[in-house]
Amino acid sequence: MLQQTQVARVVPRYLAFLERFPTVADGADAATGDVLRCWSGLGYNNRAVRLQGAARRVVRDHDGRFPRALVALQRLPGVGPYTARALLAFAFELDAAVVDTNIARTLARWHGRTLGRAEVQREADRALPPGEAWAWNQALMELGATVCTARAPACDRCPLASTCRWRSAGGADPAIGSAGVAGGQSRFDGSDRQGRGRLVRALTGGSVRADELARVMGWVDDPGRASTVAARCVADGLVRLDGDRYRLA
Repeated sequence: MLQQTQVARVVPRYLAFLERFPTVADGADAATGDVLRCWSGLGYNNRAVRLQGAARRVVRDHDGRFPRALVALQRLPGVGPYTARALLAFAFELDAAVVDTNIARTLARWHGRTLGRAEVQREADRALPPGEAWAWNQALMELGATVCTARAPACDRCPLASTCRWRSAGGADPAIGSAGVAGGQSRFDGSDRQGRGRLVRALTGGSVRADELARVMGWVDDPGRASTVAARCVADGLVRLDGDRYRLA
């Protein structure tokens, strides 16, 4: 929920979501449309579908309890290397090194060179102090977010400054191009994502006829694009088509 959405906006929605779906089983048993209604407005509605898919897999394969093994977690819908390790470190307080954009940037600069995906994870694993994953990962994230920032890093107050190879050698920023370091965000206005969001938001209030798609999605001059994007929403499990009407899945 927090990805690309401000904390102040997320908190009440998060609490409402937990009230509506207090357990994994509640989320798994709900209609997908109900999950999407609770999620609507938080962006990337596919996340809600994958979240429910993970809940259903946990109920089906793990007796309603999230597994505590990296491989098993990554088998859940929507759970990749970062999310799996974050669950291990923050939810279960097990030894797992998390690599987000802040940690990847800090590690690349500290090593003084661009790091590939496997290498940055390996270096994060190597640096992790056993038994301290919960605090260590948060400390590195905070360091990258507030000190070793993407622009104008505050090297003069960085606790790693004396051993930072980039600071001592200078030159091009090694974080640029390193795996895990976020690049520019694609434009949202006019994007397919915006049209998808408009359709799902409209469907939370009722069905939409096929001939209304272009207007609802904001592409009155391009009904073909509206139909194509709506078809992808159906394929992704967000929406279903009943006759000539689109509804939440």
